[in-house]
Amino acid sequence: MPPRERPLVIGIAGGTGSGKTTIAQTILRRVGADRIAFLPHDAYYCNRPDLSFEQRCLINYDHPDSLETGLLIRHIQQLLDGQPVELPVYDFATHLRVADTVRVEPQHIILVEGILIFYEVELCKLFDVKIFVDTDADIRFIRRLQRDIFERGRTTESVIQQYLNTVRPMHLEFVEPTKRYADVIIPEGGYNAVALDMVVSRLEALLAIHNLEEGD
Repeated sequence: MPPRERPLVIGIAGGTGSGKTTIAQTILRRVGADRIAFLPHDAYYCNRPDLSFEQRCLINYDHPDSLETGLLIRHIQQLLDGQPVELPVYDFATHLRVADTVRVEPQHIILVEGILIFYEVELCKLFDVKIFVDTDADIRFIRRLQRDIFERGRTTESVIQQYLNTVRPMHLEFVEPTKRYADVIIPEGGYNAVALDMVVSRLEALLAIHNLEEGD
């Protein structure tokens, strides 16, 4: 990417199962994944190979301390400086990062998604646009239950216990209060077609302006 004005940094937050990932994936699909630098906060869970699997299972993964947010901040700053980054790859079945990383090239739009991205002050300052996906708790729980069973190899009982012990209390303490920092609140996540169309149209318009400037 040639030297130019600062890229637009967009943050998509919301509770577990709210639909924020669906919104992020829809934006990537419709705007173009090759035109957006995408950094999911889930990729930055702390790597703890020093702990046994049983010990890693006991970590509170819904607490801010479970994430290496400092590395995410550095990666955003590198992308803003026009430098590529190596995105960690996290294995949710083993609670460990794998050896491979994914190279993310700088783009005119940097898209960050995660439940706690508005909680960390230094990270929140980097966002030009803050979107919060607001979905009822019962819908979010059902979606998380389905995802963790079919995509992450969890049992129904383990998902329920984790939700009651950490997910729900951490949502109330750390996630829900950050809604007040949002510039845009989208109810019902990826099912809100009107809101999605507005966000995608805005991003496409911004990229069109960039393309015109590059052609000058």
